[in-house]
Amino acid sequence: MRRNFTVVYLLVLLCSNVVPAASQPAASFTEARTARYFDSIREDPNLLVAFLLQMPKGGDLHSHLAGAIYAETLIDWAGQQNACVDPTTYYLTPSLKLATNDPYCPAPTVLAETARKNTTLYRGMIDAYSMRNWQLSDQSGHDHFFDTFDKFGAATHGNTGAMLAHTAARAASQKEIYQELMFTPTGKAFGDMLGSEAVKKIPLPDDAPTETFTRLRQAYLENGMGASVTEAIALTDSAEEIRQKQLKCGSGQADPGCDVTQRYLFQVLRGLSKEIVYAQMVLGFELAMADKDKRRFVGLNMVMPEDYYVSMHDFPLHMRMMQYLHSQYPGVHITLHAGELVEGLVPPEGLRSHVRDSVEAGSERIGHGVDVLNETNGLELLNEMARKKIMVEICLTSNDVILGVRGKEHPLHDYMKAGVPVALATDDEGVSRSDMTHEYLRGVQDQNLTYLQLKSMARNSLEYAFLQGESLWNDPNMQKQCPEMQKGGAITAQCGNYVARSGSKKAALQFELEKQFRQFESQPWIMNGMAPQRAK
Repeated sequence: MRRNFTVVYLLVLLCSNVVPAASQPAASFTEARTARYFDSIREDPNLLVAFLLQMPKGGDLHSHLAGAIYAETLIDWAGQQNACVDPTTYYLTPSLKLATNDPYCPAPTVLAETARKNTTLYRGMIDAYSMRNWQLSDQSGHDHFFDTFDKFGAATHGNTGAMLAHTAARAASQKEIYQELMFTPTGKAFGDMLGSEAVKKIPLPDDAPTETFTRLRQAYLENGMGASVTEAIALTDSAEEIRQKQLKCGSGQADPGCDVTQRYLFQVLRGLSKEIVYAQMVLGFELAMADKDKRRFVGLNMVMPEDYYVSMHDFPLHMRMMQYLHSQYPGVHITLHAGELVEGLVPPEGLRSHVRDSVEAGSERIGHGVDVLNETNGLELLNEMARKKIMVEICLTSNDVILGVRGKEHPLHDYMKAGVPVALATDDEGVSRSDMTHEYLRGVQDQNLTYLQLKSMARNSLEYAFLQGESLWNDPNMQKQCPEMQKGGAITAQCGNYVARSGSKKAALQFELEKQFRQFESQPWIMNGMAPQRAK
């Protein structure tokens, strides 16, 4: 059996440019012309950026909300909050109050707002809250990256709505129309639930049987889970109201970000105690069920460094928890960070099973998956992921600056050759100081991706999104109702009306992406390497 797989895999390698496309539009003249123009400028990074900036990109399926905010914005928020900053470590803390009610920062900290006039402090804070100049920090990229969150975390408190607004506006500027954003809306009710005697008296050992998961889940449900869900929904409602107000949605001055569809992944903090991790998992599933009418919380993810002690030690328990809860909430989607590891970061045995275990726990997508071919029977795992259509969220900049993985060392082309669906994502664009356009640029320069491969990834970002409804390409009536979608022709109003009647949010966004591609590719590209002429 293993020998047969190897033969199949080698055949796939030989045919790596052959991608099944029976359910998607046939190549058109304008698409081929755009691809030729792309090839003519791919060695010119400036023209390439200009091209990619305007290219439709679909969605971003792997974006941490707090990590998406740029340091300059975080500094502004810290100033508005009268936060204090240590000018040596750059950690933000809340200020104290004097008798006069004026904010006060105990030495050696100073008010963060002083950074606006102190250029040394300002640039130091930017470097500390991002990967800018990290090579000068005396830290590895990995350590500098993960340390940023504790340093700037105070600035994000109470700013969820503003973070949604910022990410939506930037997504629109990058020609994205969809985002799945990771954050954890918890508050006092969640803490009260964890502190209840009924919950605390149920032990959770590493080898806990399924019965323990059942008892503990029931204890949550009977001792505050409902209030925790209500609180999370209220926090999200408030954040969305702030987002709409800041973007001026519904007014004549509405920001283009108003047209970006945002959905949420409840992020579970895998580096915390196993009791908190399990409680967060249950809350995430319950929240997705309670909010199903609005369809905002579309799934769960697990975050925090995968190589930390608790993350590694508790990983088998986490996967058993997730697998059990997946059986209790089968309609809730799961995507998991897995394989964000490299040789040397953990012992060799730490590279052997995280991606496979995540797939077996019910994950429909994998975030990063960098160490996949270090796993036991890695080629068979690729085959299984291709067969099950387990998409991989590829974060090229993040994998480079955190793990030092780039070029041929990155498994992107191994996934593609094996038929595993992939899409580019930003991960933490504010901390990494990147954006989706530059993820695409890195895809071209570092991974030698073609225009058609980038276009396929943009489509994948919606095809594998946790959106409500059937895919545009899975609709058996699509070819009959919208023949132009299959032939690459101009899209008619009849086709648009049919998609609208389908009631599928996924199909509607896919339809919008196809319209954007038709418009983008209709430009009269000039093959001499100059910027395209605009039709008069």
